[in-house]
Amino acid sequence: MEGVGVERLTILDLLRLGAITVVPLACLSVIALGIVIERLWRYRGLSKKTRNLTRKVVEALSQRDVSAALATCQATKTPMSDVFQEALRWRNVALEDLDRILATARAENVAELRQRLWILGTIGSLAPFIGLLGTVVGIMRAFQDMAVEGVGGFEVVAAGISEALVATAVGLLVAIVALAFFNWLQVRVGEIAGVFQRSSDRFVQALLYVEATGGGAPPAAGSGSREVPDGNLQPA
Repeated sequence: MEGVGVERLTILDLLRLGAITVVPLACLSVIALGIVIERLWRYRGLSKKTRNLTRKVVEALSQRDVSAALATCQATKTPMSDVFQEALRWRNVALEDLDRILATARAENVAELRQRLWILGTIGSLAPFIGLLGTVVGIMRAFQDMAVEGVGGFEVVAAGISEALVATAVGLLVAIVALAFFNWLQVRVGEIAGVFQRSSDRFVQALLYVEATGGGAPPAAGSGSREVPDGNLQPA
């Protein structure tokens, strides 16, 4: 940046001064943006689709039509459709065992929803340190310029100080944005997991209703079992 006066330094000039840290931070910001867009697309309408699926499955089970419930799950592409299909294929299962089956399947789906969020959190944690590295390098360059020129003064060290400040600012900016999206997406996953939990509860209640209206009593906790007529267990 030789020949550029202090008063004429532009944003692009400052970014070029801090290239040693601005370039990796720019790469990290692109990665973070890609993850945010991909995860937002993955979560889009998932809660609504899950509630609609649960309503249709519960309505089918309330009419003791297990085949229709299974067909509805097969026709719907949501994580909970796989969970419901898994539960409908089990027979003679105690209520606690069925709850564990549903809990395990839900946990697998929630884990899939959290995929790549750790990268976003890591970027948010590392970005300030990368900016700090640029700050140290900029200050070292400022002192080196003073040693070469043999004189002090702001004009001599302006470039090095500018590099240090730019590196810090860019690092903090990337970290703030990445951590904000990381926390927001974590809350979003928590909300979807809550919808999954409530859907599972309604599903189990519907199965108990099928048993009760079929002439048998609902299974007692710890000892009961769930029986569905054999002809209704297989996919349509």
